[in-house]
Amino acid sequence: MRDLYLLIRPRFLGFRNQLVLSEGRTRKRAFFMGGLGLAFCVFMFVLCSRVLVYFQSVDVIGDFLARYLLSMILLTFFSLLIFSHIITALSNLYLSKDLELCHSTPVSIEELFVSRALSTLMDGSWMLIIFGVPIFLAYAYVFAPGPGFYIALLHMNIAMVIIAAGIGILVTMILVHIFPAQRTRDIILLLSIFMVVALYIMFRFLRPERLVNPEAFFSVLQYVSALKVTDSPYLPTHWIAETLWGSLTESQGAVHLFEILLTWTTAGAIVVINVWAARAIYFEGFSKSQEAKKRLMGGKQVLDFFIRFVTRPFGGDLTGVIAKDIRTFFRDNTQWSQLLLLAALVVVYVYNFSVLPLDKSPVRLDFLQDGVAFLNMGLAGFVLTAVCTRFVFTAVSAEGEAYWIIRSSPLGFRRYLWGKYLFFLLPMLILGEVLIIVTNYFLDVTGFMMFLSSVTMFLMVSGIVALGIGLGAVYPNFRHQNIAQVSTGFGGVLYMIVSSLFIAIVIVLEAWPGYILFMSNVSGNPVTTYEWLFIIVSFLAALAVNAFAVVKPMRMGGRALQEYE
Repeated sequence: MRDLYLLIRPRFLGFRNQLVLSEGRTRKRAFFMGGLGLAFCVFMFVLCSRVLVYFQSVDVIGDFLARYLLSMILLTFFSLLIFSHIITALSNLYLSKDLELCHSTPVSIEELFVSRALSTLMDGSWMLIIFGVPIFLAYAYVFAPGPGFYIALLHMNIAMVIIAAGIGILVTMILVHIFPAQRTRDIILLLSIFMVVALYIMFRFLRPERLVNPEAFFSVLQYVSALKVTDSPYLPTHWIAETLWGSLTESQGAVHLFEILLTWTTAGAIVVINVWAARAIYFEGFSKSQEAKKRLMGGKQVLDFFIRFVTRPFGGDLTGVIAKDIRTFFRDNTQWSQLLLLAALVVVYVYNFSVLPLDKSPVRLDFLQDGVAFLNMGLAGFVLTAVCTRFVFTAVSAEGEAYWIIRSSPLGFRRYLWGKYLFFLLPMLILGEVLIIVTNYFLDVTGFMMFLSSVTMFLMVSGIVALGIGLGAVYPNFRHQNIAQVSTGFGGVLYMIVSSLFIAIVIVLEAWPGYILFMSNVSGNPVTTYEWLFIIVSFLAALAVNAFAVVKPMRMGGRALQEYE
């Protein structure tokens, strides 16, 4: 492996250059993103600490719950690591642009494979490791273990990452050996999305809120017994959980040497198996990945009719742009398949409101219904913001390196952005109104609250979509490798923050007038002149904030595109 260092050295040099040679603006973005990540980790640490402290306050099953919560966390991380490495391995081992150059160099297949496997291990695991650290530190804070826990935490998690990466890489090599890499990417993506959707819906329908219900002690025992079924002694996560829990509680006073040996021998075995498999099938899979991707032609007439119907209201200069966006959406499985995640999110969101035990609350029912309805407007706005971050914010960047065609065409930038805005506005309005009307139906709110929520959602959706289009034009990325990467960059995070502030301001401006009208209806006292004046000013201020959120980002986006080089 004398050439292995030369193969992985460019990656470390690139990382060092990003830290040393980055400009002031880039450093500010890095510090901003780092601050957000740190704040999220602190939030996770506080939340997990409070949950574990609550578990400890339960006399009989407190430690039992904490033990199986740790097992569930490890099992979840292990599953996500496998999926993450499957997707990352496909790009690093078969679809990267520099692979043709690497394969033309006089290095062995084993050396090239190991260098790419190391890159895959780092790319596919660092995010989960960072987000897992506050959870494990919360366990350490609550149980106050000795130094042996931190040593076990470090080396056992390294072994878990190696096992997960090895399984993910091995599965990817087998799939690419059977199918071309382009088709494998679609298969892996669809399987991953189906798996995430199924797990998400299954977990929500288990109703984990029953764990904090003191009236359901026996159902909690049944619930935990059901969770115990997933903890198999043949899984690496079981060995890691046993080792970490023993280090936390020090109940046995001895190192779990058998579980440690099982974990590390499995990690070593999976590495050897991967090298053997790479020697046999890796290069053949890479050769298949250079083949062109075949596309199915079925449904072309239906798609053409749909495009003509949708683009009819737009002018001739915008028709081509909108038609291109629709065709790109349906041809790229990475985009339309994410509608499955959207559907799961909507189903679980609506289901949450259908099982709210409002009748058991000591608060007056009609007052609680209206209060939850205001909270529902904010939550529905956040759901729409998450959807728009993926689809609306990336609309301008989706042009890719072909953006020069738009720039050199006679189509004006403002007309181009407003065309994108109108194209996304209708589906987002439908989604927003469906969310707010169905959930308010389950809440059984008053007619006035239903009307106010529907109108407010209509206005907020207009602002959310405009913010997505405008800020997407201010922070475009036309050289992305994957369109999903655009929404996770600096601009995407900034859009989510600004949109959340916009939603919060609108809700606050309407909350107090809504309270005045509600109390007037309950008490029977008429609304005074000063209260009517305050109500009118508040609603006009909310309308002004919505108008500002629509107009200002679109103007900023038009100027940014004009100045873009």
